[in-house]
Amino acid sequence: MRIGAGAGFADDRIDPAVDLVERGELDFLVLECLAERTIALRSLERLHDPDAGFDPWLRERMLAFLGPCAAHGVRIVTNAGAANPVGAVRLVAAVARELGLRMKVAAVTGDDLTRMWRASDVLAPDVVAAQAYLGGEAIVRALDEGADVVVTGRVADASLFAAPVSHAHGWRADDWPALAGALTAGHLLECAGQLTGGYFADPGVAEVPGLAELGFPFADVDAAGGVVVGKLPGTGGVLDARTCTQQLLYEVHDPAAYVTPDATLDLSGVSFTELGDDRVRVEGCAASPPPATLKVTLATWAGFVGEGEISYAGPGCLARADLAIDVVEKRLRASGLPIEDLRCERIGVDAVRRGVGVPPATGGEPAEVRVRVVGRTPERAVAERIGREVTGLWTNGPAGGGGARRSVTEQLALTSAAIDRAAVHTSIEWVDA
Repeated sequence: MRIGAGAGFADDRIDPAVDLVERGELDFLVLECLAERTIALRSLERLHDPDAGFDPWLRERMLAFLGPCAAHGVRIVTNAGAANPVGAVRLVAAVARELGLRMKVAAVTGDDLTRMWRASDVLAPDVVAAQAYLGGEAIVRALDEGADVVVTGRVADASLFAAPVSHAHGWRADDWPALAGALTAGHLLECAGQLTGGYFADPGVAEVPGLAELGFPFADVDAAGGVVVGKLPGTGGVLDARTCTQQLLYEVHDPAAYVTPDATLDLSGVSFTELGDDRVRVEGCAASPPPATLKVTLATWAGFVGEGEISYAGPGCLARADLAIDVVEKRLRASGLPIEDLRCERIGVDAVRRGVGVPPATGGEPAEVRVRVVGRTPERAVAERIGREVTGLWTNGPAGGGGARRSVTEQLALTSAAIDRAAVHTSIEWVDA
């Protein structure tokens, strides 16, 4: 069977996935749209609007995908439901009806443990949201029951891909040799364009042809768990042993014990054989039973962040930027406002390479520099004041400032915990379109 990567993160591109559906002879398209950061943002949205909380691009994605998927017999699995998979499937069903398509759409729920966490006497009562990382079992069940589209909340990335493969081949949940291949394929595909040269390109070091037309990857997985990954002919990018190696090691702490909810993967013996035409055979993976616990991401309220930026250019721009920072710092500290983690940086000089300072890495005076001032506070009005002090530099600061902007964002802080998997119960909600 063939499974394609339709998205590797929430803001991923849509066109390469449409091309993959139309020309790729896929059985399944998987859209991986979540990270800890994105599910926290969606949880925050749902706090303010109970009908929100899923991928903001979901309607646009479904308008682009549902027609071609129906025409080519491709089924969709996605975690774009984020903090509200039931609301997401209702939207998917509405789009299908709008397009005149008949589909069975399923929402997988059970990852949201917020109420349980808040009700517990021993767990943190101030938790805004708690989501467990589910495995693929409920997805397999939904596909077995005929779902054309399965939308989940927090499901582990590799499990999103392994579930359709398990369904297609009828594997047992404890078929570790076969499941090892499917989960490894899922781990390679989960970031979509990263496997085909995205986030790999480095001019003069790692050349990637046709990056503007980057194609998304797919995997052919046989009934024994054998894997070959590839990309479509005529698409940009490159898929070879180098890009596979980089993605294999992505977000892996221990290659010999990469924990997923479905199995513990041993990736330490994986090898890649280039077959030509952007095809690579993947061998040497192994798997053993998963742990008795599931990972849970906990989000707690962390106040507001106020931010302001302004640019300086030309001779003396670095000195004027330093003066601007000195002025804003003095004004904010003199105000006595409750501001934590006040940070002032010069983008292009020390925003990323903290503590390096002057001179810039290239040596000498930069042609331009951008000042960024940011601070955390429990009060929205104080966060707004931080940005206003920066935009106030236009007429109350050094010469030649321009391009000022300010913003306020509500923040959640994230941490991880573990919970007995027996305490997590999944279910499926169906919507017919």
